[in-house]
Amino acid sequence: MSPTVVNCPTCGAPVEWSAASPSRPFCSERCKLIDLGAWAAEEHKIPVAPDAEDELFSEELQPRQH
Repeated sequence: MSPTVVNCPTCGAPVEWSAASPSRPFCSERCKLIDLGAWAAEEHKIPVAPDAEDELFSEELQPRQH
């Protein structure tokens, strides 16, 4: 069975998904750091509903019971 190959999210280079590729899914440490920098600069974001933060911090919600 041949190993799975994915494209690097940063540059698109093919990457073998195995222990031989420690930076997977990235092709290199450089591409991994470029992606991390994009997250830190808020160039990548996880989509949420526009009012989700308002609901989260609303005083109207009951405190969670542990």
